Amino acid sequence: MANTAKPTDSDGEATRDDGPTGQSGRGDSPAPTTLLRIRSLMPSLAPAEQRVAQRIVDDPERVAASSITQLAKDCETSEATVIRFCRTIDFTGYRELRIALATEAGQARGAGISAREVASDINPDDTLVTVVEKIASTDARAVEDTAAQLDTEVLQTVVERMAAARRVDIYGVGASAFVAADLQQKLHRIGVTSFAWSDTHVMLTSAALLGEDDVALAVSHTGTTIDTINALAEARRRGATTVAITNFPRSPISEAADHILTTAARETTFRSGATASRLAQLTVIDCLFVGLAQSRYTDSRTALATTYDAVRGLRVGEARRRPGPRAAGDPAEDAGADQDGVPHEDRNGDAL
Repeated sequence: MANTAKPTDSDGEATRDDGPTGQSGRGDSPAPTTLLRIRSLMPSLAPAEQRVAQRIVDDPERVAASSITQLAKDCETSEATVIRFCRTIDFTGYRELRIALATEAGQARGAGISAREVASDINPDDTLVTVVEKIASTDARAVEDTAAQLDTEVLQTVVERMAAARRVDIYGVGASAFVAADLQQKLHRIGVTSFAWSDTHVMLTSAALLGEDDVALAVSHTGTTIDTINALAEARRRGATTVAITNFPRSPISEAADHILTTAARETTFRSGATASRLAQLTVIDCLFVGLAQSRYTDSRTALATTYDAVRGLRVGEARRRPGPRAAGDPAEDAGADQDGVPHEDRNGDAL
């Protein structure tokens, strides 16, 4: 067979006619920025490639203005390693990477982001006002970045599988256990049978009873938590559809997942990134929940109204409505509820 490799230029990039391929095709989904993709793949890179990645993350505008020779020298590696790194993150060569970095830097400047963005690292001499500002900036950026790179095609597939599932198992330990519990509570509010497990033994025994009609979803920021990986792998062996929510798509948990939904949070001093990662995970959880509720709209609205009525008597100043169908002309109970009896602040299953 003839060699079909395209000729390369001095920066190791194949010549081409069809524009950048640094983004994977995702229909109408927002394309992730180059820096987001590099951060998500960094733990899976070889040491020399990690140095290149870190250099880019630290100062993308300088890299965009540097030659491949200068970047290789700065990272104490070879030009071949730089080219290999570019291809690992889905660019054809260094020139394409430089163009992407320069374009994104220009877009950020045009939006006023670079001038306004607050450094997220907490310093010993920061005032409490500065700490609050940095944490707010980190958390907000995690949510925005997660939404920007979330693959809606994968999200839609997961929603469809969950809608058809007999039951949904959700695994997570540590901080991820709280995220797992949040999803389980939301799913129960709309009548979806689900269980959130954080104990290793219980996760495994529950996973062992799953089958082809079930979905197992694991939450792990790093994607390296052994307990969570083992539970998801067991569920997959039993035939269940497996889903991983992680910050790093090439982490070990990906080997046990049929579908991967990625977050985009950064670790910082005092692990304020752990707070950001939880908010990023909750963003994905909310997208899953609302997508699922929307797909079974009438049943979800009925379930939300029913569960709201069940607990409203536990709130100060609210009398529990007598069970039974609402009479014709009943004014939806209070000004705080719509015609389906669901309070305006409780439409998404929150504020129990």
